[in-house]
Amino acid sequence: MVAMDPSAGLAPGTADRLLEALDPEQREVAVALRGPVRVLAGAGTGKTRALTHRIAYGVATGVYTPTEVLAVTFTTRAAGEMRTRLRALGADGVQARTFHSAALRQARYFWPRVYGGELPVLTESKLPLLGNAARRNRLAADQATLRDLASEVEWAKVSNVRPDDYARVAESRGRSVTGHDHATVARVFATYEEVKRDQGRMDMEDVLLVSAALLSEDERVAAEIRRQYRWFVVDEFQDVSPIQAALLDLWLGGRDDLCVVGDPAQTIYSFAGASATFLTDFPRHHPGTTSLQLVRNYRSTPQVVAAANQLLAGTSSAGVSLRSQQEAGPEAAYTEHPDEVAEAEAVAARILEMRTAGHPMREVAVLFRVNAQSEAFEEALAARGVPYVVRGAARFFERPEVRQAVTLIRGSARSGAGSGEGLLADVKAVLTGMGWNDKAPTGRGSVRDRWESLQALVSQAEEFASRDGADLAAFVDELDRRAAEQHAPVAEGVTLATLHAAKGLEWDAVFLVGMHEGMMPIVYADGPAAVEEERRLLYVGTTRARVHLSVSWSLSRSPGGRSTRKPSRFLTGLRPRVQSDRVTEQRASRTRSKRGVAHCRVCNAPLSTTAERKIGHCEGCPAGYDEQLFERLRAWRVARAADEKVPAYVVFTDLTLQAIAEVRPADAAALLRISGIGPAKIEKYGDEVLELVAGGA
Repeated sequence: MVAMDPSAGLAPGTADRLLEALDPEQREVAVALRGPVRVLAGAGTGKTRALTHRIAYGVATGVYTPTEVLAVTFTTRAAGEMRTRLRALGADGVQARTFHSAALRQARYFWPRVYGGELPVLTESKLPLLGNAARRNRLAADQATLRDLASEVEWAKVSNVRPDDYARVAESRGRSVTGHDHATVARVFATYEEVKRDQGRMDMEDVLLVSAALLSEDERVAAEIRRQYRWFVVDEFQDVSPIQAALLDLWLGGRDDLCVVGDPAQTIYSFAGASATFLTDFPRHHPGTTSLQLVRNYRSTPQVVAAANQLLAGTSSAGVSLRSQQEAGPEAAYTEHPDEVAEAEAVAARILEMRTAGHPMREVAVLFRVNAQSEAFEEALAARGVPYVVRGAARFFERPEVRQAVTLIRGSARSGAGSGEGLLADVKAVLTGMGWNDKAPTGRGSVRDRWESLQALVSQAEEFASRDGADLAAFVDELDRRAAEQHAPVAEGVTLATLHAAKGLEWDAVFLVGMHEGMMPIVYADGPAAVEEERRLLYVGTTRARVHLSVSWSLSRSPGGRSTRKPSRFLTGLRPRVQSDRVTEQRASRTRSKRGVAHCRVCNAPLSTTAERKIGHCEGCPAGYDEQLFERLRAWRVARAADEKVPAYVVFTDLTLQAIAEVRPADAAALLRISGIGPAKIEKYGDEVLELVAGGA
């Protein structure tokens, strides 16, 4: 097609009217018809509107032929919405599909021509095939473990990791399936692929792999697809996986008429193989990229937007700085509660007030980090007759593991098989038979979700055990009552959902609950990158709110429990001072009083920083440490870190080595008095360090 000026060949008034409906930044996107184009679109900035108007404008100006445009997004719902909008804008005929839908359509068409025969049958679920693979490897796996194995296989395949490479790559990426080492998972993965081939089946990831193979291995297929599609648009580009990026490159075939839209601040699926680097590094891979931003937020009040902006400010997760286009609303509320029950009761009471005031319940959401947190809020809402719906998961008492547990507890109560040690011990005994123990699984996924559901039952038993007549039979009656009361109609109900399930949705009022350390960020967020993903997850939750934003946390799990929790670190600078801050400061003050004020061993001035206290003198005073000993210690540390395959600072920091070289401890007691060295370090490294110190004497 011959290049043409976008301002030429307009249908009378059509293109101009399309642009009139856009704000200045959206208009820039709409007229940037030729690629490569990257649009960083903040939450609530109307990116779908900008994208559909861009395509419609290209059609109206004659630059695009509708059938030559492929618009790709990540959900069937989003693709359907895009098609509806394009038809309304006069751009009927544009293909708007998910990656999988587009790839499957191509694979079904070209497979018989290239390989002969029909395309392998698309399996509805990996679980039966994985169960077969697990049995062949003499591995006992329940449904939760099979679901976790399925997630891991999906991650490996979208990340272009083959079974032979899985163990090595998974270890380097910190991947895990609870209860199984990397080598075992790799064997099951390899066997799964064999079982699938033997049965003539393929999974959803194979759809992408097959389509990519057809394009890369047969030039005729590649040429035909590239003749069909000349213009590409990809939404939610921060969620693209390596295999999707590779397939997109094959579709393009070296061309650059590509527009990608996304928000790095909403990257929350890295655990599933998504990588925001395809979005952030787009200009580097596509020279001459036109980079644009959408910053006008049409969803939320200035108060909500300010909270969202501040949440990411100065961090590696920071995206575009949003500017609200709405009228001012109420300030975001941050509330601390003594326990989870009190938190749920307070949230439910506030929602009931909103309902009484005429606020529609479909415009209210309670968002939490994990599914198991929903139970307390289900109970509190049901007690007030407030309808609700749990999105993306079964209600607490309808979850398979909970139903099984209640059935077993009921059976134990009827048989009189109590231990005589009390209700809590009896409940724990039943749940232990289901695989529960008091230590949470280290990995994420279905196994951990199952544990959290069972742990919620333990917490209920702890609370119920303090009542008169608390035995197994009474506890079963209590569980039955809770389950029955939660069968409220949900046609006009409050949404209960995890933060992940809330992506892409919005409500007038959002309650972010359970926002304490260990839950936000989640306890298994290991390392800075994982913690930052948790911060982005909270940002996604925050930006779901249009008007009312309420953030809360509790200091203990159960009423009367120890108040050991702290509010999420992500709320620092956002929330007001609360009671737990004063308690923490008082504890720190008492600790400092017991220790006394540290003084410089050179000038005797008080030491004001952690670094000065660690080395024992002011930064401006001469060090006085044995530099040769310090270098010997550093060389030893490098070798030790290499043996343990950990960063050097994990063994000892430079400041700690300086302190050792200055103090020259003669025994373990003297070594223990050095800041940064505790009993564990003494046990692990003490003898070697003391030998190094003595060797230099």
